[in-house]
Amino acid sequence: MTTFALLSHPGPDSVVAWQGGQAITASRFVSDVHALAARLPAGKHVFNACTDRYRFAVGLCAALLRGKVSLLPSSQTPDMVRQLAAFAPDVFCLHDDPHSDGALPRFFYDASEDHAVPPAAQPSVPEIPAERLMAYIFTSGSTGQPVAHAKTWGAMVRGARATAQRLGLLDGRAWTLVGTLPPQHMFGLEATVMLALQAGAALASAPAFYPADIRAALHTVPRPRALVTSPVHLRALLQAGGDLPPADLVLSATAPLGRALAGQARHALAAPLLEIYGSTETGALATRATADTEEWTLLPGIRLESRLEPAADGDTDAVTWAAGGHIDQPVALGDAIGPIDAARFLLHGRKADMIKIAGKRTSLAYLNQQLTAIDGVQDGTFYLPDDVHEDEAAGRVVRLVALAVAPGVPATRIVQALRGRVDAAFLPRPLCLVDRLPRNAAGKLPREALALLVAAQLAQRHAPGFVIDAGHPALAGHFPGNPVVPGVVLLDHAILQIGAALGRPLAVSHVGTVKFLSPVRPGERVEVNHQLQGESASAGCASIRFTLSAGGRDVASGTLSTRPAPAGQEASPC
Repeated sequence: MTTFALLSHPGPDSVVAWQGGQAITASRFVSDVHALAARLPAGKHVFNACTDRYRFAVGLCAALLRGKVSLLPSSQTPDMVRQLAAFAPDVFCLHDDPHSDGALPRFFYDASEDHAVPPAAQPSVPEIPAERLMAYIFTSGSTGQPVAHAKTWGAMVRGARATAQRLGLLDGRAWTLVGTLPPQHMFGLEATVMLALQAGAALASAPAFYPADIRAALHTVPRPRALVTSPVHLRALLQAGGDLPPADLVLSATAPLGRALAGQARHALAAPLLEIYGSTETGALATRATADTEEWTLLPGIRLESRLEPAADGDTDAVTWAAGGHIDQPVALGDAIGPIDAARFLLHGRKADMIKIAGKRTSLAYLNQQLTAIDGVQDGTFYLPDDVHEDEAAGRVVRLVALAVAPGVPATRIVQALRGRVDAAFLPRPLCLVDRLPRNAAGKLPREALALLVAAQLAQRHAPGFVIDAGHPALAGHFPGNPVVPGVVLLDHAILQIGAALGRPLAVSHVGTVKFLSPVRPGERVEVNHQLQGESASAGCASIRFTLSAGGRDVASGTLSTRPAPAGQEASPC
């Protein structure tokens, strides 16, 4: 039977973790694991919700020692907790917050009861069977409902050792790993817990989510130190400004990292930056120095195989499978991959992210990079609604929505910047400004949460009214020092709103007498009221009377005549 030791540290005094500025040795870690393992309640499955990374690691290993399986979701929402209970009815929650509550049976990790084993009775480092099931790790839900994936102790150890070899962590120095991602996430687990256990490194225990926390964590731990993070956290760290403590290595994963951001982070942290490609299903598969190259290099032992397989449309599709190394069973990848040779490849993006509009193709990941690269955009994402499909014959085309966090930046300015970065076919309709995106602790956007936010934004936009912000290009010079929304802009938006309310393309054939009764200032909400005066048998031909009001006063009124819209013309302002 193959076994792997719980720790790879050279001696009992080797540092396994830094907690509150204090070093925790390998001997204390093993003692804490045994002490907690003896206290764990009955139940085969453990939801490890510990926020302190050291206590999480102790809980993970204590459960492993007792033959219990850890359940590791990337979020702790009530819905996710309900899914855990349905997945494993005997699950209990191991937590380190004395004030927390929840629906699951709870077991508080009281750290004061640790390291109670007398020095003379210090236990040896346990050997764990390679085939022992260690955890079920749940996907983030960014492409649908979270899915559980089983992980054996042997697979996790082999993956950690291959990654450590590639990253140069086996150079004899005592590395410290500072993580911005929760250890319940696959990348956080691999790169801050398993690497610490299997590369003779130490983990920084305190959560480091916000820029100030990351700075403090880097300041607190000794060098050499590696920052394990994501593009979202890197962008926030750089946007916060100021000098950063130097790192000796930066690792990024969970989402595609743009070359520009990679270069900026490498310079600001004065450290080489490597991006890791992998998935919850496979673990880490490859690395690249993103600021220098587009090419990925596979980890030792990993191989990729391409096969032609039946596609949903009855055609065939090239599917890439990952096998070998730490992967117990071959796994089909959801990405479009272009092999270079046996060890290197190009990544063209997730197949689910690839979109086609007006005969042109791109990926949502590429669009997201272009959006967040715009000056003033702190965060952003494109979204493709589930119920929108391209059907040129029926006059329906894909309409992307984009959300941006950009305080003080008008939406029109962001859209204008996008025009210089992406093809017009991929411009969002609309782009909505929001206070924040519903990212989880790993920086991912669960699709369900994102869909709810988009629905709320579109419902607000499709209400019978609109606002022209001060950054609208039509306001320049109209009039200096006393801007007024031009009548043609009011009329244009009124037509869009009426078309949206009617739920069909609205092509205006004639504008009757329009009276502009009161000036509209930028930022004022304009309400749109309309009545159909008559509609012919040829659907879409109608006479419409409308009234615009703002601040309780009428600002415009008039009549419109419409005809059927040409194929492909949209009425909605989206």
